[in-house]
Amino acid sequence: MIIENLICLYSNTVLDAMRIMNRNSKGICFIVSKDNTLIGTITDGDIRRSILDGVDLISRVDTIVSKNYIYAKVLDSLDVLYKMTSHKIRVIPIVDEDHKVVDYFEYTQSMHFPIATPSLNGNEFKYLSDAFFSTWISSQGEYLNKFEEGFSQYSDCKYGVAVSNGTVALHLALIALGIGQGDEVIIPDLTFAATINAVLHANATPIIVDIEEDSWCIDPIEIEESITNKTKAIIPVHIYGQVCDMKKIMTIAKRYNLKVIEDCAEAHGAMFNDKKVGSFGDIGCFSFYGNKIITTGEGGMCTTNNTELDRKMRVLRDHGMSKDKRYWHDVVGYNYRMTNLQAAIGLAQVERIEIIHENRRKYENSYKDILNSNAFIFQKDIENRQRITWLVSILIYEKTDREDYLSKLQERGIDARPFFYPLSDMDIYKQYCKKDTLVTSAISKSGINLPAYESLNNMKKIQYILNKHFNNA
Repeated sequence: MIIENLICLYSNTVLDAMRIMNRNSKGICFIVSKDNTLIGTITDGDIRRSILDGVDLISRVDTIVSKNYIYAKVLDSLDVLYKMTSHKIRVIPIVDEDHKVVDYFEYTQSMHFPIATPSLNGNEFKYLSDAFFSTWISSQGEYLNKFEEGFSQYSDCKYGVAVSNGTVALHLALIALGIGQGDEVIIPDLTFAATINAVLHANATPIIVDIEEDSWCIDPIEIEESITNKTKAIIPVHIYGQVCDMKKIMTIAKRYNLKVIEDCAEAHGAMFNDKKVGSFGDIGCFSFYGNKIITTGEGGMCTTNNTELDRKMRVLRDHGMSKDKRYWHDVVGYNYRMTNLQAAIGLAQVERIEIIHENRRKYENSYKDILNSNAFIFQKDIENRQRITWLVSILIYEKTDREDYLSKLQERGIDARPFFYPLSDMDIYKQYCKKDTLVTSAISKSGINLPAYESLNNMKKIQYILNKHFNNA
């Protein structure tokens, strides 16, 4: 709601004020002079009472304006604003030092702060409209090429193969690398189920191992101890924006002649030794789901520096159809294609990705200013690993009941989430874990993800809620 939809000139009629209230649906308008100085407020109740008292609709509003109105000043704290509100007063004008209306505050008990919200403030609509009117709305069009080129270059890779989601990106990578029946693939216990599901869909055998205590990423020591003569690949997961120890992982992969598929679904733009994730292994796999750093709604991409793998993935993605002979199929392929419409949104998102990163990190820093460091441990910044802020990931100390804490946050509109469950805890996956994963278990039980997205408009409200109810957790 823009402030102009609440403004009514003192010389307007009562009927004009009613029309303004009808547009803003707030039941109130702010009465101002020609220079925007606040004179008073009028509510729908004021108008009803004035009509019952004989005032007609063409009377000027300044004849019925409330003289005892509530207003706030631009420097008033959120706590002060909340104290001004009541069950009767929910919308308050905010004035500057000259008493001119500059903003408003609205209190609602149903405030909701989702875990993630995509920001589409750049060229998304422009490019989407262009793709729409071009009639190339399916899996061909100029935005697909532009998005693949733009994102792969951003990720320090020569090639990018856009696909329909992050899960099929992992599956496509495994198939392109020849991973299948009888092969073992080492994965971390702390990850979203897509990682292990992709391995199972490729008919390979996942081997679940523990994570590092500091990074929450797959532990290279555990990787090496789990290698057998059947091991063919490693999938390091850059969890919650943090970066795996790619130097150690690539050394192990080279020593044992293993393929490396990086799961970068939550870490677009994160770096190890100033090199982007997705560019270390044979193939990097990204997700562009709605809650990711950049989004295409649904979507994903495989990045690589290998020309042959790029060619192979493109054939497999497009039904296995030959690039030289239309409708001729040399291999059994898949329909894993992204649409031109999705790519149009993705290209606009890539153009703004550094701004998105900057705003998300500001969000994280704001949480650090709010939350008691004696009750919470924030995700660590580790030497040589340049993590990014996806969600704000924290650990809560044992003295606090995490489930109770999460429940109270959600009651007050903050959509906080627990960390992923260990894969090894689930009946369908536990057979693939041969050793105890004590670090994963401890981290999973104490982890919380707090909302973080590009728009910072609601941070003051979150600060107020956390300070008032939760800072002594």
